[in-house]
Amino acid sequence: MDTTPLTGTPGSPEPSPFPGALATHAVHAGREDLAALGLHAAPLDLSTTYPSSDSRGEGLRLDEFAATGAQLQGPPVYARLDNPTVARFERALARLEGTESAVAFASGMAALTAVLLARSAAGLRHVVAVRPLYGCSDHLLTSGLLGTEVTWTDPDGIADAVRADTALVMVETPANPTLAEVDLAGVARACGEVPLLVDNTFATPVLQRPREYGARFVLHSATKYLGGHGDVLGGVVACDEAFARDLRRIRFATGGVLHPLAGYLLLRGLSTLPVRMRAQSATAAELARRLAADPRITDVHYPRLGGAMVAFEVADDPHEVIAGVRLITPAVSLGSVDTLIQHPGSISHRIVDENDRTAGGISEKLLRMSVGLEDVEDLWQDLDAALSGLRQPERRRPEPAAR
Repeated sequence: MDTTPLTGTPGSPEPSPFPGALATHAVHAGREDLAALGLHAAPLDLSTTYPSSDSRGEGLRLDEFAATGAQLQGPPVYARLDNPTVARFERALARLEGTESAVAFASGMAALTAVLLARSAAGLRHVVAVRPLYGCSDHLLTSGLLGTEVTWTDPDGIADAVRADTALVMVETPANPTLAEVDLAGVARACGEVPLLVDNTFATPVLQRPREYGARFVLHSATKYLGGHGDVLGGVVACDEAFARDLRRIRFATGGVLHPLAGYLLLRGLSTLPVRMRAQSATAAELARRLAADPRITDVHYPRLGGAMVAFEVADDPHEVIAGVRLITPAVSLGSVDTLIQHPGSISHRIVDENDRTAGGISEKLLRMSVGLEDVEDLWQDLDAALSGLRQPERRRPEPAAR
């Protein structure tokens, strides 16, 4: 688990206001001004608009934003431009990822869309990408919905695939759903002057900070580990301030803003992110070890980096395992405090062509499991029973104690 001190952020215009390791920053980043405000918990600002009697001054501020995308100075104007609660989350995530800035969106896909639109506005529509990616990311690139042309390659072929009109190179590591890893430093070198976009959703800044290896853009589906409780939808791009300005203009024009309540929950989620990742990763590693020794399992995928995701291939029908679990929840998504399991070929990557799924290592026998905070023995008992074809009775809730 990464305990590297974050006493300064590479490229940051301002030094960290406090020293310490990532766990310390996870608790305090975005909240640095609370004591001076006489507050302990970060406030939630739900306003959609803000009063101002200085219409000339407001007009000048809006002109500057429309032209540059620079963050508004002074009081907010309208929620589609800026929100104080969301801004706290953005500052905190940028601090954890080691970037100058971060820009939050309504979902991870809205965040990726904004990146592609921003690069397209600069006349660059070609993308080099490495499979596997999250299924909807794959679909967005392949479908041409945004006018994107994509060249799929493996990490060794990136340098040859890059063209003069390449907008970016995109990788996800560990990848969804196979947990395949790439050498980020090597990929960054192969990109040359082309920006590298890394989907860091599975690893989070607790396990890796792609900026340190040469990535320019770091993408998160904040819905997953950053929120951590399965109750908030969001996305975020950590990047340099120059590109953040482009993203803010895209967000304002397209309206893919993060709701303030989501920003509040995501900021709160960051404070426990290192603790959750440490505990969930330990359980995932133990489950991966047991699965690897189980004759009912033909292959186990678990990253060298670690993490709370485990993928495994079963000898028999994977759908029967999905139907057989009782404690583990059969559902899409990941990163919550409870354990989830799903069949990627049927759900998260169904939208990807079958041949492309196979080429990306996504077999029909593959199951993806997001390990939560339950006791490892309880999880193993549930998995073992499902793998054995046993149907456990539904667990009854305990009766409340007499008062």
